Amino acid sequence: MIEILSCSPRIQSFIVKHSLKKKFAKQITLLSENPKHPSLHVELLEPKSQGIYSFRIDRKYRALFFFRPDQQSLEILTITVHYK
Repeated sequence: MIEILSCSPRIQSFIVKHSLKKKFAKQITLLSENPKHPSLHVELLEPKSQGIYSFRIDRKYRALFFFRPDQQSLEILTITVHYK
Protein backbone atom coordinates (compact mmCIF):
# COMPACT_ATOMS: atom_id res chain seq x y z
CA MET A 1 0.00 0.00 0.00
CA ILE A 2 1.30 3.45 -0.93
CA GLU A 3 1.08 6.31 1.55
CA ILE A 4 -0.59 9.46 0.23
CA LEU A 5 0.85 12.59 1.84
CA SER A 6 -1.56 15.26 3.10
CA CYS A 7 -2.82 17.72 0.52
CA SER A 8 -2.06 21.39 0.90
CA PRO A 9 -4.81 23.73 2.16
CA ARG A 10 -5.05 25.18 -1.36
CA ILE A 11 -5.85 21.75 -2.82
CA GLN A 12 -8.28 20.96 -0.01
CA SER A 13 -10.18 24.20 -0.60
CA PHE A 14 -10.29 23.48 -4.36
CA ILE A 15 -11.80 20.04 -3.61
CA VAL A 16 -14.49 21.57 -1.41
CA LYS A 17 -15.19 24.49 -3.78
CA HIS A 18 -15.76 22.15 -6.75
CA SER A 19 -17.70 19.50 -4.77
CA LEU A 20 -15.09 16.79 -5.37
CA LYS A 21 -14.68 15.53 -1.82
CA LYS A 22 -16.40 12.15 -2.27
CA LYS A 23 -14.91 11.47 -5.73
CA PHE A 24 -11.43 12.52 -4.63
CA ALA A 25 -11.57 10.30 -1.53
CA LYS A 26 -12.62 7.30 -3.65
CA GLN A 27 -9.82 7.83 -6.17
CA ILE A 28 -7.23 8.36 -3.41
CA THR A 29 -8.25 5.03 -1.87
CA LEU A 30 -7.84 3.29 -5.23
CA LEU A 31 -4.52 5.04 -5.80
CA SER A 32 -3.09 3.98 -2.44
CA GLU A 33 -4.19 0.36 -2.94
CA ASN A 34 -3.27 0.01 -6.62
CA PRO A 35 -1.75 2.92 -8.61
CA LYS A 36 -2.42 0.96 -11.82
CA HIS A 37 -6.17 0.62 -11.24
CA PRO A 38 -7.91 1.12 -14.62
CA SER A 39 -10.43 3.73 -13.44
CA LEU A 40 -7.61 6.08 -12.39
CA HIS A 41 -6.28 6.46 -15.95
CA VAL A 42 -2.79 7.21 -14.57
CA GLU A 43 -0.53 8.94 -17.12
CA LEU A 44 3.12 9.97 -17.02
CA LEU A 45 3.16 13.56 -18.25
CA GLU A 46 5.65 15.22 -20.60
CA PRO A 47 8.50 15.81 -20.11
CA LYS A 48 8.76 12.29 -18.73
CA SER A 49 12.08 13.06 -17.05
CA GLN A 50 10.20 15.21 -14.49
CA GLY A 51 8.33 12.15 -13.16
CA ILE A 52 4.97 13.91 -12.80
CA TYR A 53 1.88 11.74 -13.19
CA SER A 54 -1.83 12.47 -13.33
CA PHE A 55 -4.91 10.48 -12.35
CA ARG A 56 -8.55 11.06 -13.14
CA ILE A 57 -10.85 12.32 -10.39
CA ASP A 58 -13.75 12.47 -12.83
CA ARG A 59 -14.15 13.31 -16.51
CA LYS A 60 -13.42 17.00 -15.90
CA TYR A 61 -10.73 17.01 -13.18
CA ARG A 62 -7.32 15.38 -12.89
CA ALA A 63 -4.83 15.44 -10.02
CA LEU A 64 -1.11 15.78 -10.65
CA PHE A 65 1.27 13.89 -8.37
CA PHE A 66 4.74 12.45 -8.11
CA PHE A 67 6.24 9.51 -6.28
CA ARG A 68 8.58 10.42 -3.44
CA PRO A 69 12.16 9.10 -3.76
CA ASP A 70 11.38 6.19 -1.41
CA GLN A 71 8.65 5.04 -3.88
CA GLN A 72 6.44 4.16 -0.90
CA SER A 73 4.63 7.49 -0.79
CA LEU A 74 3.31 10.06 -3.21
CA GLU A 75 2.45 13.73 -3.06
CA ILE A 76 -0.47 15.46 -4.78
CA LEU A 77 0.79 18.63 -6.46
CA THR A 78 -2.40 20.18 -7.80
CA ILE A 79 -5.79 19.52 -9.36
CA THR A 80 -6.46 20.73 -12.88
CA VAL A 81 -9.32 20.96 -15.32
CA HIS A 82 -8.51 18.23 -17.82
CA TYR A 83 -10.16 19.64 -20.94
CA LYS A 84 -9.58 23.34 -21.06
